[in-house]
Amino acid sequence: MPASRYTVSDVMTHTAVAIGREASYKEIVELMHQWKVSAVPVLEGEGRVVGVVSEADLLPKEEFRRTDPTLPDQLEEASKAGGVLAEELMSTPAITVHPDAPVAEAARIMARKQVKRLPVVNALGMLEGVVSRSDLLKVFLRPDEELEEEIRQAVLAELVPGVPMHFVVQDGVVTLRGPLRDRALVPLIARAIRAVEGVVDVRMELDSTVRAAA
Repeated sequence: MPASRYTVSDVMTHTAVAIGREASYKEIVELMHQWKVSAVPVLEGEGRVVGVVSEADLLPKEEFRRTDPTLPDQLEEASKAGGVLAEELMSTPAITVHPDAPVAEAARIMARKQVKRLPVVNALGMLEGVVSRSDLLKVFLRPDEELEEEIRQAVLAELVPGVPMHFVVQDGVVTLRGPLRDRALVPLIARAIRAVEGVVDVRMELDSTVRAAA
């Protein structure tokens, strides 16, 4: 199966908006509004990421303006309601990703941690950029012709050399047709094609009549 050619560094925003520990609540809100971002990394020293302030970290000030927390799991949020500086508001340690990580890894981290943006840091924890959900979707802008070439060279030529497999790519959807005696290869080929960055879906229509689930 071909390795993903796209890494976080290929899609991330290299010019990242960031703040220091002493940034005020209002300054953070204004910055997020100005740059249309939902979170900003907090830096110290020469650029080491020590935390992140997100919209979720700022909302408790409004949520608990007139009420007190009633549930145990609201205590941490309520404590942020009194915060006025980034160091009091930020979530730490920061959830980050490295620039050489595959795009799929960044997507998994965002889904698992339920965050919309990730600071991109080097081995020393220094900020190199930010990657957002919308950045990860950039791989689906790849032209169909580019996907066709990669599938032909990196998937079919490796898995079924010499077998006359015919396929088309339309709007990122790959439809594969052709004879294939070894049915055990069907899920393997489907997974390999699906692993190509930018592929939306895979449809297997083998022997013109047999349709196999991917």
